Amino acid sequence: MDHPSAGTLADKINRLFEVVRRPDREPYRNEEVATACREATGESFSTTYLWQLRNGRRTNPTKRHLEALAQFFQVPAAYFFDDERSARIVEELELLGALRDSAVRQIALRAVTLSPEGLDTISDMIEAIGRREARRAGAPVERGAAPGAPVERGAAPVAPVERDGG
Repeated sequence: MDHPSAGTLADKINRLFEVVRRPDREPYRNEEVATACREATGESFSTTYLWQLRNGRRTNPTKRHLEALAQFFQVPAAYFFDDERSARIVEELELLGALRDSAVRQIALRAVTLSPEGLDTISDMIEAIGRREARRAGAPVERGAAPGAPVERGAAPVAPVERDGG
């Protein structure tokens, strides 16, 4: 399976920016990430350098720079070196992001005790509500799509993850 996290270094860094969010759920800015990486390594790590990494203009950072990025986004450094592990890490981050939403967490906790038939019923209800909300918003609707998700355009929907502290 080809996962969006597999690919270039720029793809992987940008994926972290998409998935891992500040506590206010806003994306991190290059400036704050570069500053944290510079402080972590004690080496030069400018906003411009990070921008170049994110845009594929620089493709061979030092191991310390990648470790600093991994530390900032709270992922194992292997995220940058192993496509298979990278894909699993992103899937875990997306799930964590969804579970951090207290309403989703409450529904998931209640669903644990349901029978398979009950889970099927809940799944059907969520799908129906998602289609109805998508129609209200004027978005195209595809049966079996994630609730509220647009028609697939080649990438799975991403649930932003809040990053604690930092």
